[in-house]
Amino acid sequence: MNISRRIKDDDVRNELHSIMRRYMEDDELGLILRSSCLKAGEEEISKDIIAMRNLAVKTLDEASGAKPGKIASGAGPHELAWRDWDASAHVEKPPGSFERHGVHDMLDFMENPHVSLNANANMYVEQTRAMVTVDVNTGDDRTGAAGLKANLAMAKELPRQLRIRGMGGQVSIDLAPMSKKHRGLFETALRKAFMNDVTGTALCGWTPLGHFELRRKRDRAPLSQY
Repeated sequence: MNISRRIKDDDVRNELHSIMRRYMEDDELGLILRSSCLKAGEEEISKDIIAMRNLAVKTLDEASGAKPGKIASGAGPHELAWRDWDASAHVEKPPGSFERHGVHDMLDFMENPHVSLNANANMYVEQTRAMVTVDVNTGDDRTGAAGLKANLAMAKELPRQLRIRGMGGQVSIDLAPMSKKHRGLFETALRKAFMNDVTGTALCGWTPLGHFELRRKRDRAPLSQY
C-alpha cells in the first residue's frame, strides 16, 4: 500500500495510512492513494477505496473462468477527470455550455500544430504515421541565446501540448540551434517538466542529427480521432 510522493505532510500521510488499513488490512490486494487525496475528505476517499476494492475482487473472480471475454469496462472521460483533476471544478450541464465557455475555439486551437512559446519563439507539434514531430523555431530573434531560450520554453510547454492533443508513442524533437554545452541544461528542464505529468514518458536521448527523442505511453485517443 503506497501513497503519492507528492503528499509530503507526515500528519496527512499517517491519516491516509490509517484509512487504507481500515479498509484493506485483511486483503492481499494492493492500493495506491494518489495526490488528489490531499484535498479530498475521508468519506470521499473511503468510498473510492471500497468501489475499487469491489471491482478488483469481482475482476479476479471472473478472471478465473475458462472463457475469454471482457471482465470490466475502462473508466469513461468523466471518471478519469474526477480521478486526475484535483482542483475544484464547477460542472455545467445545460445545452450551449461549449459556446458560452469557448470550448469550440479551444478545440480549434488544439488542432492547429502551431504553438507560440514567447514573443518570438514557436513550435509545431504534428502527428505523422510513424511518430510525433516537434519543430522548434526562434522566430525573429537572432541573438546568441535565442535557441536556448526557445528550447527551454518548449521543454516547459511540451508535456501540456502532448497531453491535450492525446499524442503518444515515439516523439522526435528538432530543436532550435544551441551549443552542445547547453544540452545538459535542456535535459534538466525537460526532465523537470515531465516529472509532474501523469503519463509515463521516457527521455531516450540524442540522435546523431542532434534531435532529442522521447517515448510516451499512449493513454488516450488522439484528438484527431474525434
